[in-house]
Amino acid sequence: MKKIAKILILALVMAIAVPKTYAQVSFGVGVTVGIAPPPLPVYVQPPCPVYGYLWEPGYWAWDDDYGYYWVPGVWVAPPDPGFYWTPPYWGFEDGVYGFYAGYWGPEVGFYGGINYGFGYCGYGFGGGRWVGDRFSYNTAVVNVNRTFIHNTYNDPSVTRNSYTTSRTGFNGRGGVNVRPRSEELAAMRMRHDPPTSSQVAHQQMARSNRSQFAVVNHGDPAAAAMNRVNGRSFNTRGHIANMARANTMASRRFAANRTRIAHTVNSARIAKNQRAVNAARIVRNQRAANAARVARNQRTANAARLARNQRAANAARIARNQRAANAARVARNQRTANAARVARNQRTANAVRVARNQRAANAARVARNQRAANVARVARNQRAANAAQVARNQRAANNIERYQQRRAQPTPQRQAQQMRVQPRQAAPQQRIQPQRAMQQPRSNSRPAQRERRG
Repeated sequence: MKKIAKILILALVMAIAVPKTYAQVSFGVGVTVGIAPPPLPVYVQPPCPVYGYLWEPGYWAWDDDYGYYWVPGVWVAPPDPGFYWTPPYWGFEDGVYGFYAGYWGPEVGFYGGINYGFGYCGYGFGGGRWVGDRFSYNTAVVNVNRTFIHNTYNDPSVTRNSYTTSRTGFNGRGGVNVRPRSEELAAMRMRHDPPTSSQVAHQQMARSNRSQFAVVNHGDPAAAAMNRVNGRSFNTRGHIANMARANTMASRRFAANRTRIAHTVNSARIAKNQRAVNAARIVRNQRAANAARVARNQRTANAARLARNQRAANAARIARNQRAANAARVARNQRTANAARVARNQRTANAVRVARNQRAANAARVARNQRAANVARVARNQRAANAAQVARNQRAANNIERYQQRRAQPTPQRQAQQMRVQPRQAAPQQRIQPQRAMQQPRSNSRPAQRERRG
């Protein structure tokens, strides 16, 4: 039942708590209480018993029956070479104190800025470093016996990493108010291993010892540190502690103060239950508020979706109408362009046809004119030729007639010749004269030429 109650309380608290960046990644809040842990005790570190062991600083843990108890600091063996221990811490948030468990990893993560000492000064770890598979101890802050541990060095500057010199045992308001650095955030995202079985057994052993509870020791535990798990216990002054005697005395004080312890524990339990009830009520209210917000958001989302759909439908309708109008306009423009093109083509064809017809008519008119001109020229030429022929013929006739006339006129020579000619010869000449007259045009130019020459 206690475990179930723890789980429920943890679920309720984590449901209403806002996650912080400084919460551990691998191992989160394991326990939440309403009482602050006591201050860290100041104690002496025992020497390292075995080479290779690392120091786990002491811390306050919680028991549901008797409250806080001190887990002594102890030298423990790491699970693997190269691993460092990140201590647990208490963190205050939303009115409760939550416990963040420690873990092993290749780098030291955030442990609340708590100054545990011995290399854990609030940031990182300065108590030593791994060099390959071998660990080297910083003797400035850890206690080692250098007679048999030789891998050591001395660097007192690691104390500068301390956030505070107080012994406050929790992070948050009223404690150490720091946030993780980038290196610590990176380390929290690396591989993490839980505490080893010997570390868990060490915590259970401290829980079974009455002298370790704060209600008995009032912040001064009988065993502040141990040299190893199930080894020797040392008090705050570094002396070996008699745990049996301290446990007997603590049991007597438990019996004497049982009522007060029970009252304190009951008060803490009542406060825790009240916080659980408050947390449950807050969770219910938060769920109701979340449901109302979700409903509002859903209505808003539905309204927005409807508005988007309406806008999309309107836009689609407008786009369709626009496309239809554009298509109609394009069709009208296309028809107008086609009609204009057809008209232009028709006009062009008509103009071409008219031009062809005009050219044909012009050619026909020119041909007719040419033929008429040719005919007229031929006629003119013919008439000219005819007139020339007629003129030639007329001249020839005239020449013949003049020749005949001249020949017909008697001359002294001709008369003398005619007188010598026989009368019988005169008749034949008269008969032959017409033939010579017919042949006269062939040589009609000679008398004229002789005449012109004479």
